[in-house]
Amino acid sequence: MGKLILGAPLSAKIGLLVIFGYVFTAVFAPWIAPYSETAIVGSSYELWTEEFIFGTDNIGRDMLSRLIFGARNTIGIAFATVVIAFLIGGVTGMLAAILGGWYDMAISRLVDILMAVPSLIFALLLLTIFGTSILSLILIIAVLDSTRVFRISRSAAMNVVVMEFVEAARLRGEGMWWVIRKEVLPNIMAPLLAEFGLRFCFVFLFIAALSFLGLGIQPPTADWGSMVRDNATLINYNDITPLLPAAAIAGLTVAVNFVVDWMLHLSSGLRSD
Repeated sequence: MGKLILGAPLSAKIGLLVIFGYVFTAVFAPWIAPYSETAIVGSSYELWTEEFIFGTDNIGRDMLSRLIFGARNTIGIAFATVVIAFLIGGVTGMLAAILGGWYDMAISRLVDILMAVPSLIFALLLLTIFGTSILSLILIIAVLDSTRVFRISRSAAMNVVVMEFVEAARLRGEGMWWVIRKEVLPNIMAPLLAEFGLRFCFVFLFIAALSFLGLGIQPPTADWGSMVRDNATLINYNDITPLLPAAAIAGLTVAVNFVVDWMLHLSSGLRSD
């Protein structure tokens, strides 16, 4: 693994370093942040000082602390959402490829219906009905995003299930789940890993957009999307504070895309000169 990373292009190394920085910040947020994420420590919209490096927000909470805790909340929720989406979409996609017939037809038509409605509108509708708790947010976005994962996993698995080694495993009497775990999944892992990175970016931005609209992660929990909304008025006074959480969102998105681009290059089998 170390040799693989050392041989990676510069962009991928930068991406991995940035991702590690974000993950480190998210994991150790309580020890890194100078204040609690909900503590009111000053007046609203205080300027950048030695005490408050990035000033305070609209109700006097330290912006630096909110940014640090926002990494834990935004990244953690996005990661959990993508994992659930891959469990749902990946399993159903591989089952559709192996079973075929009416199961494949029924699941594929259901996925087509769900994908026909714009995800943001569908999510806004469901969150309005079921509430905006973190559990509802994760499950709703995971189900909606699993449709994309289903398409990828089904398409990749369809190319594998017709191979001779899969047919040989079936003739040996191996069960369906054994075939999925031992034969299908290892041979579609590369595109699934690349898709995982892309899905993470989309879900990460999706959650930030919902929070900006007021239906994502709810206050007082720190979240980069809602931080942009709460402090947007400072733009009128030439204050770049609202751009800090926006820059944090953009930085992680770019870093993940650098790594995903490298993973796609590796899975394609092409050599880099």
